[in-house]
Amino acid sequence: MQREVDTVEFAKAIADETRQQIMKHLCCVWLTVGEVVEKLDGRVNQPTVSHHLKKLEDVGLVHVRQEGRQRFYTLNQRRVTFCCGKLIRSFAPDYRDEYGV
Repeated sequence: MQREVDTVEFAKAIADETRQQIMKHLCCVWLTVGEVVEKLDGRVNQPTVSHHLKKLEDVGLVHVRQEGRQRFYTLNQRRVTFCCGKLIRSFAPDYRDEYGV
């Protein structure tokens, strides 16, 4: 079971532009760290991508699947939706019905 993430942790996790790019690439697919590095056209090296994936994993924004020595990552869309809804409920309550949260 995932722990509760507060809105500040979520906001910090997605505030980084590189993490946002990684999240876009992980939407609807499972990728290894090496594949994420390739998707970023080598602008970010493997240790840095691993660091960002760990940050995203810590707040539950990615699912991780281990296959032998390889780790595969995909975006946890449910968690993204939940956290965005939480932000709307906290900071834009007049719009929560409009966005179904």
